[in-house]
Order: sequence, then structure tokens, then C-alpha cells
Amino acid sequence: MDIIHQLPDTVANQIAAGEVIQRPASVIKELVENAVDAGAKRIDVIVVDAGRTSIQVIDDGKGMSPTDARMAFERHATSKILQAMDLYNLHTMGFRGEAVPSVAAVAQVTLRTRTKDDELGTCLINEGGTFVSQEADACPVGTNFLVQNLFFNMPARRKFLKSNNTEFSNIVHEFERIALVNPQIHFTLTHGDNLVTDLPVSNLRQRIVNVFGKRIGDQMLEVDVATSLCHLYGFVGKPESARKKGAHQYFFVNNRYMRHPYFHKAVQEAFNGIIAATEQVPYFLYFEVNPQDIDVNIHPTKTEIKFENEAAIWQVIIAAVKQTLGRFNAVPVIDFDAEDRPEMPVFDATAPSPTFTPAIDVDLSYNPFKSGGGGGSKSSGPTVSPTRQRSATVSDWDLLYQGLEKHGQAKSDMDLMDVEDEPMESSLFTPEETEAMEKSSQHFQYHGRFIITSVRTGLMIVDQHRAHIRVLYDRYREQLRQHTATSQGLLFPEMIQLPASSQGQFEQMLDTLHTLGFDITALGGGSYSVSGVPAGTDGVNIQQLLLEMVATQEEKTTDVGDLIHHRVALTLARNTAISTGEYLTNEQMEHLVSELFATTNPSYTPDGRVVVTIFREEDMLKMF
Repeated sequence: MDIIHQLPDTVANQIAAGEVIQRPASVIKELVENAVDAGAKRIDVIVVDAGRTSIQVIDDGKGMSPTDARMAFERHATSKILQAMDLYNLHTMGFRGEAVPSVAAVAQVTLRTRTKDDELGTCLINEGGTFVSQEADACPVGTNFLVQNLFFNMPARRKFLKSNNTEFSNIVHEFERIALVNPQIHFTLTHGDNLVTDLPVSNLRQRIVNVFGKRIGDQMLEVDVATSLCHLYGFVGKPESARKKGAHQYFFVNNRYMRHPYFHKAVQEAFNGIIAATEQVPYFLYFEVNPQDIDVNIHPTKTEIKFENEAAIWQVIIAAVKQTLGRFNAVPVIDFDAEDRPEMPVFDATAPSPTFTPAIDVDLSYNPFKSGGGGGSKSSGPTVSPTRQRSATVSDWDLLYQGLEKHGQAKSDMDLMDVEDEPMESSLFTPEETEAMEKSSQHFQYHGRFIITSVRTGLMIVDQHRAHIRVLYDRYREQLRQHTATSQGLLFPEMIQLPASSQGQFEQMLDTLHTLGFDITALGGGSYSVSGVPAGTDGVNIQQLLLEMVATQEEKTTDVGDLIHHRVALTLARNTAISTGEYLTNEQMEHLVSELFATTNPSYTPDGRVVVTIFREEDMLKMF
């Protein structure tokens, strides 16, 4: 009996659509790219409920004839290529002929379109990949795609969509990637009744500023290098714009957004020694490459691109970025401040020297081991009685040895390292084990980083920065649980500006931030006023702290709840903890260590880094 059979077109289309249309943002990407290929000068994107209810893309491009409108819904029907060789000479964003049929296979689509040569356009309706109707329609030149009830026939896929804030954030990211590479097109993005983004026609730098705010415009350095392999242009951030998370980093090749970890490492290599290894700088780098030297037909999303000369272009990127840093004097140099410096006279060998060599008078007959102080000739200068000097020295040493016998007895009472009584095979201590340590109240700070304390089993070494993170994290989590955080008002409110892609996540975090002690007011247009901050955050860059919190939240796609409390508390603890190299008094070290061992887990930071370790006495003895 034969068991292999042909799948129905509707099933095959839904399977294929699953690779191309993964979420509402995928619909935005495919339809807007088609609008760009159609030569549009203005593209309007309107979404409702983050794309769940409807997505509408309107352009003023060349439009389609009634026949082309019908053919656009057929799989592998395209106007971009004619033969296989055209895949290696692409000048358009799309070429597969899968976008429109994939969207139609999982949604209800209404298409209105007209060319400039036609008096009437056409209106075509397709539901779930099935043709419904087509009729003449009075519509403007261009194309209007209305996509409703996405995944209406795939309830499992619709159920696994994220929250509206998360899905809309993904939409904005896709929208921005296309807008950043097409500054000659006027883009608008509307969510419900709110105009989120309006990007008029501009140059490349102004388009970046319009998308990410004025602040980034002051941080960018221009890159422009032409070689036989490629033309590389765009912008990289100044070293002072580096931050640990949330840096805007974009690569584009032939007007197409791409991800390329190998080239990203080249940019980081160019900043090696200028910024910390854990920090990142923003960059917007555009490549113009011969289409025959790249392959974009790797993945349906077309964001993975292979280069024929990757190693050579790596060198071009490093050289171009370093040249830019040098040309704009962005590389920090040693610059001594001359203000209020002392006057340094120039040495003149011929000038009479005002200095003189002091005379030294030594009593060669002095013998400290003779009670009489030694014989021999006495020096003519003033001398100190040897007997008096020796008695003073002995007296001083006697003071140092006071109480030594008592200390030795105490040490004997501790049985001199009964290691077997302390079963600590790791740095994870129970409260009972912590109490049994009998740590000393005297601490030693090493290199401004480690606190070293004598305990029963040896030497306890504490990383002061990580210890403070652990203490502050538990404190912030408790404040979030009990809503007891105290806020410290700012004399002058600080303003922060967030791009559209981050506003949804930030709005989602506002209640949590308020619980922590932040007083934040939305001003509209992505602007926020910070009037109060949590107590104990003195000296912290509040704007950078909030941006890092948003970036941390954007890395995850889960909804709010306990997880966001964890991320916010951890980020705040990292930024407000005492830094490595900060000098601490013995009282401060004692207070920190005591607070550390009162936390839920003194051995590790919330992200799993070791805080405490024990250098056992038995290991010390083996060294000797």
C-alpha cells in the first residue's frame, strides 16, 4: 500500500509560512521591503494590538495591475528575478516570491493597488491562502496591504505570541532597520491611535538621530573608506559612548540589514585598549559590495549573508575604524593639566649651585652590645646616649609583645586548626558553618579589592565589590516585596530620551521602578523626567543606569513578574555597589562582611559569581 501522498496547497503554504512569518514583526519586514522595492517615497505602517488585530502597510510606489495583484498571492511568483543566475546579482530586497503568499496563508488579507496608468485600481481579498474575491476599486496610486487576524487559522502559533509590549518592540526593531538604510523615504509608524515615529526624508546622520535621539548624534564619528573590495561608510561611536549593554549596533550590506558576529569582532578589535573588554560602542556601518561577491540566499529572513572575502574585509573594518578614531582624535592620550602646576626651573650646569653637601659625623667606637656604650673618641657633634637609645628600643619592643602569651593560649584553645571539624569543601556556607568560623574583627584590604580575614580554618578572602552586590541585591528584592523603598528627590530633574523600540519595555518596568524608589514622569514622545531616585544611589549616572535596565529587560522576552524584579534589582545593585579599588576602613569592612553573611547566599552573587573563598591553613602548611 502506498503511503506517500501530496500535501494540499493550504497545508504546504502554512508549513512554508512558518519559516517566513514567525510573528507580526515578520509581516512588517516583508511588506515594507516590498514597498521599498516598488520605489515608494512614503511608507505608512499602522498596527493595532501589536499586530494581532491588524497590520496595514501603505505606500505610494508603482502599484500593481489587476493581473499582477492576483499573481502576487501565488507561491514563488516574483518580479525580482527571472533565472537562477539572478540570485548572484541581486539589487532588490526581496526575490523569493514567498512574502505575500506566506502572509496570506496565516491571515485575512485585503489588497488595494493601482498603477499610475490605470484609472481604477483593484481590491483583492484572500483568507488563509484561499482566494475570496477581486473587483475594481477607486484607490490612489501605490499599494495598500491590510492584514487582519494574524494566525487565525493557526491557534497554536497565535497562542505563543508574547505580550503586546514585546511584540510591538519587535515590530519597531524591524521598522527601524529598514528606515535606517533608506533615509530617502518618509516613514511613519502608528500604533492604535498614537503616532509613534515620523521619519521625514533626510540624510543618513539625521535619520539616525531621528530614530535614536539627539544624544547619539553627538557621540558618532564618520567612517568613509573606499577599497577595491567594498565601500565602507557610516558612523562609529566615540569611546566615551561605550556601555555594557544596549549599544545600537547595525551592519548593512547593499541596503540590507545583516547580522555578522565576525565583523562585530573586528569593530571591537579596533577599540581594543581604548574601552573595557566588557563594553560596547554603538556603530552604524554600511557596505557597498559587488552583489556577485555575497550570498544572501541562505535563510528565509535574509539576515545571514556570506562574503567571499571575509578575512580581507575584516582588515578593512579594523583599519577604517582606527583611522576614524585617529582622524577625530578620539583615542585618549596622556594630557597633563598645566593649571596651577609648580614652576620647574631649567637646569643650568654653568650656574653656581645653591646646594651644599651635609657633613656626616659618625662615632666609630660605638658598640651597642656593650652596656657602657663603647669607648673610643667622642664625636664633636651632638650624640644620643647609646644606653638611652637601647633602653628606648627595648621598651618599644616590649610593648609589641604585651598580651602575646594570652593570645597563644587562646590559639591553643582552638586546637590549632582542627580542620576536620569544619567540613567546608566549597565556598557555600550554611548559617551554622558561618557562625562556627569565628572570624576575627580585624580585616586587611588587599589591592583595594579583597578583604582578608582570619577565621578558624585559615584565611577568608572576600571580593568586596561582589559582596556589596550580594548585600544590595537582597536589600532591593526585599524592598520590592514589601514596597518599602525610600526615594531621594533630585534638585534638578534628569531627562532621558528613549527610542521607540525601548518605550514599551520601559513602560512595562515603571511600576517596578516606582517600587524601588524612582519618581519618573512620562512627558510624551519617548521623553521621561526623573525627579527622584532610590536612596543610596549617590554618584550613579541615573540615565545610564535606566538605559542599562531597559537593555537588560530587552534581552529577555518573558513577561513581567518576579523575573523583572530580579533583573532590576541586580542591575541596580551592580551600579551602586562599591567599586574595585575603593579604600575601606576596618569598621566599613567589618560592617560589609557582617551584612554579607546575613544574606540568603553569601557565597555567590545573584548571577553566580564567587564572593567568598577560604585559603585553608593546611594548604598554607603544605607550601612551607
